[in-house]
Amino acid sequence: MSFTSSFETASLTRLHWVGIVLAVITGVVHLVFGALAIDTLQGVSFVLAGVAFFVAVLLLLLDYRRRLLYLVGIPFTGVQVVLYFYLNWPNVLSPGGIGDKVVQVALIAILVVLYRRET
Repeated sequence: MSFTSSFETASLTRLHWVGIVLAVITGVVHLVFGALAIDTLQGVSFVLAGVAFFVAVLLLLLDYRRRLLYLVGIPFTGVQVVLYFYLNWPNVLSPGGIGDKVVQVALIAILVVLYRRET
């Protein structure tokens, strides 16, 4: 597909919309946590990750290489889940952190289904 300046939402399924909502939720969480620690490297990385989720949603809505977005989104989100547990062990029971990981695991599952549907 070519890059256009208008949204193409007619082809989006309910599963796409659920994925969009999950990506927006985790994007907001990352922006908030990043803003709270913006003076640290981790805070900056959170802000960048949050921005990346919003850029991905925008590209999806523009119908820009959706299959590639799914494929890149799976490891991008998966690495964040793994890093959360690695960097926060053994204090991983933060409600915000665990809630975000639940959202991210659900997002990964949706991305896998969407990618497999288009293969």
